[in-house]
Amino acid sequence: MEVLIANDQPVTLAALTSLLRNRGYETIAVRNGTAAWEVLQREDAPSLVLLDNNMPGMTGTQLCKAVRTTYPERPIHIIIASAEAFAVQDKIAGLVAGADDYIVFPFANAELLARLRVGERIISLQMELRKKIAELETTSRQVHQLQGLLPICTDCKRVRDDTNYWRQVENYMAHYADGSLTRSICPVCAEKRSRNERHALCAAGASAVSLSRG
Repeated sequence: MEVLIANDQPVTLAALTSLLRNRGYETIAVRNGTAAWEVLQREDAPSLVLLDNNMPGMTGTQLCKAVRTTYPERPIHIIIASAEAFAVQDKIAGLVAGADDYIVFPFANAELLARLRVGERIISLQMELRKKIAELETTSRQVHQLQGLLPICTDCKRVRDDTNYWRQVENYMAHYADGSLTRSICPVCAEKRSRNERHALCAAGASAVSLSRG
């Protein structure tokens, strides 16, 4: 996994970079907050970030706030590092701004590596959760589409509802659809109805003539 390291002290930056690379991490090293922010705005920005809080350009706290405000959905684990004299109020401000963890110089290498492994686990869980949510959304859309398919009898034209009961289309729509239904007649049915009425009138006329003759 790739780690962004931001620290304005060249010796510290080199030591941290060497430590993480020796433990299998890929690293991007920058010496000020402005350069760190440029990296964090990239689409392929690292998911693990180690920020010195007191840097020129942008502090670690300012970077945390910028990341959480600009990319609220991005899975990124931010660790702020600071000197031992760092005020408690500033530590709280960093965590409130969006830092996930905090470490104080001087710290043991094993402690930093342990905190990075915690960050890896959290990011993996976030990515897995995002995957599950995406799968659920896809399944939900598919179910919704299937529910929109109405089984209609080819003979009587009744519709089967969710309880496996067959009902007339107009009754189904009145029960499940929003709004009211209006009645009308299509041109084909209108012509058929007119033809039937003409046939009925002719039949009635023929019957009346037959009766009069009898």
